[in-house]
Amino acid sequence: MTDIVPQAASTAVSQGRQCTLRVAVDQHIRQLQNGYFLDHAHAVQALARLRRGIGRPATELPDLWGLVGVEQYYASGPGARRPIEEALRAESAAHIAVTLWALHQQSNRSKRMHVDGGPSVGTAVRRLMSGNPDRDEPFRKRLVRAGTATNLDVLTQRLREIVVLLRKAEIPLDYGLLAEQLDQWQRSGGPSDVRRAWGRSFHGYRPAKSSGENEDAAGQVDTTTHEMKEDE
Repeated sequence: MTDIVPQAASTAVSQGRQCTLRVAVDQHIRQLQNGYFLDHAHAVQALARLRRGIGRPATELPDLWGLVGVEQYYASGPGARRPIEEALRAESAAHIAVTLWALHQQSNRSKRMHVDGGPSVGTAVRRLMSGNPDRDEPFRKRLVRAGTATNLDVLTQRLREIVVLLRKAEIPLDYGLLAEQLDQWQRSGGPSDVRRAWGRSFHGYRPAKSSGENEDAAGQVDTTTHEMKEDE
């Protein structure tokens, strides 16, 4: 049994629906990722600049204007009509997701670290685990710490710690989905919703039985009871 795969962001584009934040981030990262794999100078330089923005406010670095992928979001659908507070949430979410991807992809031209429809944070952490409880407990605790973060700065730092581990293991993430969840996290009740989503994908992950099966997991915001609790 494999995880249920969330709807890929690109599907929304192919069906002509509005450009959500998830779609905008997915499209932007894929464009940069393709350029990086082709060793295009602009893409290589963009990744280096984006990495310098990790953990810093989205509006603090003018050097990153135009590099985090919100233009397409603003150009169509709800993005252009959102109140300023919602726009700021979306910008922060895109900034965090894209800069973390740049760290994740660093120095790797053999495997794409953003996969549309790929693993959520919970699934990716579960894929780090070998089945040895002693070795796996630090990975589980990393996810718990991220899930119980008390503000966006702390969450970003804890996600960065997870991304460094995923980069070493070459385990990808769906960064469009992560941007969507980071946007949700900033809303009323959002941290609990995102925590449940990560918990569900962590508990529900099953390794693929063959290379032909999709190993990716659902990470949509849901209302299941899989809460993550900080260890005593």
